[in-house]
Amino acid sequence: MTGLQDRLTPAQVEEFGRELDALRQRIVDDLGEEDLEYIRKIIKTQRALEVTGRGLLFAGFLPPAWLAGVAALSAAKILDNMEIGHNVMHGQYDWTRIPELSSQRFEWDTVAPAENWRHSHNYIHHTYTNIVDKDRDVGYGILRMDPAQKWHPYYLGNPVYATLLALLFQWGVMLHDLEVERVVKGERTWAENVPVLRRIVRKASRQIGKDYVLFPLLTGPLAPLTFLGNASANLVRNLWAFSIIFCGHFPADVESFTEEETENETRGQWYLRQILGSANITGGPLFHILSGNLSHQIEHHLFPDLPARRYPQIAGEVREICERYGLPYNTGPLRRQLWSVAKKIVRLALPGKPGPTATVDPERQLRAA
Repeated sequence: MTGLQDRLTPAQVEEFGRELDALRQRIVDDLGEEDLEYIRKIIKTQRALEVTGRGLLFAGFLPPAWLAGVAALSAAKILDNMEIGHNVMHGQYDWTRIPELSSQRFEWDTVAPAENWRHSHNYIHHTYTNIVDKDRDVGYGILRMDPAQKWHPYYLGNPVYATLLALLFQWGVMLHDLEVERVVKGERTWAENVPVLRRIVRKASRQIGKDYVLFPLLTGPLAPLTFLGNASANLVRNLWAFSIIFCGHFPADVESFTEEETENETRGQWYLRQILGSANITGGPLFHILSGNLSHQIEHHLFPDLPARRYPQIAGEVREICERYGLPYNTGPLRRQLWSVAKKIVRLALPGKPGPTATVDPERQLRAA
């Protein structure tokens, strides 16, 4: 952990915040038909891919058709979760006043109920980003992802837990809002979880019925192949979502914070915490779309309610602002960020003291002034 107060002077922090506020407002003032047309096109593409994928599974006795069906259905599920569901539920299109784009009404193609996710993600994670013991996305309640988390022999299984979470990611997200680790510690009761659990049962039942009962039965004798195809598409989506999300939050040099150092946080300090606690992934336009533009996790953490298609447009300006203030802008290709995350998962499975605290370059700080 590096103290937020060690990065910039109070005056610099507030000026930094004003610059980012101005950038955000400029984009808000520019929102319009082009943004609406973009999300409509993505939704249309997602639906076409799902229809194509499910249609090809009707010809699943032909291996090429089955593989193409799985590929199309995987892409449809990825788009639904990443570029559509995640972003719409952040309120990125509430300004349109279109019911199907309402953050409070949207439901996505995953076992995690949207209402639960909006609480655990939109509120808890984006309010307390990378604050240890407050942001439950730090380790998802099962992993040790920061040296500030007290080591326990349980964490020797870190690599195993991470692998299982990657394979079953939608189920991990589904269970996240139950806060089981708090129940175990006596900080939360099972009675408090009843409404959350009811939503989970309803949503998971619908998803299981759709993917593993209804659509397989519709293909008659090909039901086992359709079942396997749907399971494969869900697996691809799980692995992809896990990779993108973990690469945006846990590579080396992404920082975490204590509750004490974030008390009475100003807007500028909140922005600073988002910069230091996030990482980007480089790639081309298709890669960014399939990642839900969470490949621009820095920009997303700064402006979670701006349409994600705008993140690539402002990334260069955000990076330039960071450079002027002597702040890191953590970015790199997927393979490098993923390898960095994997090493951290293995390293933190073992007991040991936190690594050396990062130091501030005085000359860089003077340049920022």
